[in-house]
Amino acid sequence: MMFLILLLSSSITAASATNYYRDFEITWGDGRGKILNNGKLLTLSLDKASGSGFQSKNEYLFGKIDMQLKLVPDNSAGTVTSYYLSSKGSTWDEIDFEFLGNLSGDPYTVHTNVFTQGKGNREQQFHLWFDPTIAFHTYSIQWNQLHIVFSVDGIPIRVFKNEESIGVPFPMNQPMRIYSSIWNADDWATRGGLVKTNWSDSPFTASYRKFKAKACVWSFGSSSCAMTFPSSLSDSWLNQELDSTSKKWLRWVRKNYMIYNYCADVKRFPQCLPRECKHN
Repeated sequence: MMFLILLLSSSITAASATNYYRDFEITWGDGRGKILNNGKLLTLSLDKASGSGFQSKNEYLFGKIDMQLKLVPDNSAGTVTSYYLSSKGSTWDEIDFEFLGNLSGDPYTVHTNVFTQGKGNREQQFHLWFDPTIAFHTYSIQWNQLHIVFSVDGIPIRVFKNEESIGVPFPMNQPMRIYSSIWNADDWATRGGLVKTNWSDSPFTASYRKFKAKACVWSFGSSSCAMTFPSSLSDSWLNQELDSTSKKWLRWVRKNYMIYNYCADVKRFPQCLPRECKHN
């Protein structure tokens, strides 16, 4: 079986040594975002005056994106550190990791969402089985024509399948950049806004390293390309599905660490759960 993907003016990029100077740009924060260690490390900080953020120089249409993050330590209540893919426009697509801070000693909440054609409301939330502030951990997004897989240290925590066959929109046509930012969201982030940001603990800093991308890079040249990927190509993220071991890990995470699933929220969807919930 062959997967044929037609991508306008695109090319394949493989993982290479991290260089944040080469791959990203600080987009806001007035100096609160910094690239350090000859491009091997990036930090974003938040204080009472402002947060900060960066974006990738490339746009991607399908890919496997890995980023190592070390989250804000100690009392991070009220803060949100985001790491996501997004396109532009009023009918944008988006694939979200958001890390909701908490009081020291309490677990972070990992908030995930998928937007298609400008519509989200597909939240799933998890706690982690480790303290994400002590060391770096790898947070991955695998996005291909079959599904979107959110993973932590190689362990899948969420799968959003392509269910276009039953009328569920799926991100297929809009190239996306990688974004990350840190900002104050104490009106909702921690216990629904009950715990406010303690600015005496600022600045709050998140750190990034070891970015890797196996992806189709979108450009605006005049040529187009057609690429075929045989299903026998075991390393191809473009047709890779979860194996039996990964499915077991996914069930383990859902059983032990999932704290919210929109597909189980009958109060939010009293008439009918979203169509994809039968399969996701």
